Amino acid sequence: MYEQASKYLNKNNLKAITIHLGNGASMCAINEKGESVETSMGFGPLAGLIMGTRSGDIDPSVIFHMAEEMNMSLENIKNTLNKQSGMLGIAGSNDARDVSKLYHEGDKHAILCYEMYTHRIKKYIGAYTAVLNGVDTIIFTAGIGENDALTRQLSCSNLSALGIIIDENTNISKNHPRQPVEIQAADSRVKILVVPTNEELEIALQTWEVVK
Repeated sequence: MYEQASKYLNKNNLKAITIHLGNGASMCAINEKGESVETSMGFGPLAGLIMGTRSGDIDPSVIFHMAEEMNMSLENIKNTLNKQSGMLGIAGSNDARDVSKLYHEGDKHAILCYEMYTHRIKKYIGAYTAVLNGVDTIIFTAGIGENDALTRQLSCSNLSALGIIIDENTNISKNHPRQPVEIQAADSRVKILVVPTNEELEIALQTWEVVK
């Protein structure tokens, strides 16, 4: 994503925040040298953002509470946090298309899900902007990142103090892009890109770097 953004913007030394949103989700802060300096993933994939079935970041005390007060086994806790939480636990479905439909129908659980989901993304945008000492571009990618205008809009709302201003109409009109597109407002200091993912190509390129 970083390389595609640099090429598209015709700019080297980008400070970028990548936001990969699918059934699994993660964010990454990349400095002007192209180095990943921070990621939302932890020891395993459970940490970080709210995902399709994963809780994302929680207070570790929750695990003690589940074990001691709810008499749950370690295996049950692990299964709950990894497979029964996230969108599924909040809104009843781990398919963002279903949750989006329910959101627009006014379902309170779906509305809560979007609020929690995008609030977590905004927290990481703020933290990573601080880590990078400023950011040039934010990159949305993967299934939800590319195809859910509502997630992008809510994730970028009220971030003007960081120079991040989304153009709501462009965000909607350029949904489902086949090529990288910009969706920031004219007065946004930060470029907001939607970049279609190509994980197979990226794996192949990194493999080639190792074996060549």
